[in-house]
Amino acid sequence: MGKLFVVPTPIGNLKDITLRALEVLKEVDYIACEDTRRTKILLNHYDIKDKKLLSYYEPKEERQIPRIIKILEEHDVALVSDAGMPAVSDPGYRLIRKCIEENIEIEVLPGPSAPITALVGSGLPTDRFTFLGFPPKKGTKGFFEELIACEDTTFILFESPNRTIKTLRLIGEVFGDVSVCVARELTKVHEEYIRGKLSEVIEELESRERIKGEVVIVFSRKRVFD
Repeated sequence: MGKLFVVPTPIGNLKDITLRALEVLKEVDYIACEDTRRTKILLNHYDIKDKKLLSYYEPKEERQIPRIIKILEEHDVALVSDAGMPAVSDPGYRLIRKCIEENIEIEVLPGPSAPITALVGSGLPTDRFTFLGFPPKKGTKGFFEELIACEDTTFILFESPNRTIKTLRLIGEVFGDVSVCVARELTKVHEEYIRGKLSEVIEELESRERIKGEVVIVFSRKRVFD
């Protein structure tokens, strides 16, 4: 019986990968990945060759799980995402759950994580936090209203660049002028943390022609940036 290795990959800078992760990627024959093109860039960068890449992405994951489980009967498989820790806002958890059901051994490697990187860099309280993933495109305000009772926590969420300002405004409507940090292009050349009161951050972003790159929003009801 093989083993499923859950392998975090860089969230931007290709150097942000552990020696152990590289060792696993070199040793396994099969790699289940979200986008084979993105994974090939990483493998080529580290001269890792002759790997069988298995497409595993939402909403096609249910079709691939039986195939991967069959492979795991004889071979080790590495599970990766396009960036960061697999199964975080990613369908990898379904494969992991199936492996648990089938008594297949799982080994999770530590490594890069955009939510944690953004939280630590935000300057907001880190003792208690809630990760929200991507907020729904419809009913976003109601989604945030359900969180009003969660007072003593820092919220972390992903958002697309073209929805960032709209989402920040909705946060303001529900929570007021809270302390916020918008982390953009983490670990890349143009990495940026925009910190301040919500109104100040919105004003800064509205002054720009466009917002580029992947975005993580971190906010807290505790007054940090007054």
